[in-house]
Amino acid sequence: MQTNEILNLVTQVLEENKAEEITPIDVHELTTITSWMVICTATSKRHARALGEHLVTHIKHSGLQPLGVEGEDESEWLLVDLGDVVIHIMLAETRKFYSLEKLWNVTLKAREDGD
Repeated sequence: MQTNEILNLVTQVLEENKAEEITPIDVHELTTITSWMVICTATSKRHARALGEHLVTHIKHSGLQPLGVEGEDESEWLLVDLGDVVIHIMLAETRKFYSLEKLWNVTLKAREDGD
């Protein structure tokens, strides 16, 4: 499955399961770890767990195997690693505290500016 297809599948599953503020970030020029990060907000720990479970189930049904799933116990921040796409499912407070979008956008801006 191509990266675009994985990204579309991830976004679709998150939307269908009521994830909020789904934000894909293209990081392929910034890191060799992954090409895309998708950050979304869950409304509760239960919702975060459910989003992660649904996502992993759909990914497996599409023939892919996640490289890793972290944070299922605490459920304030779940990470699903699909290789080219890494998904962060976070509670609103956690997302605000870590500000991953800001971190990656600042890094991208610095690279564009030649810093």
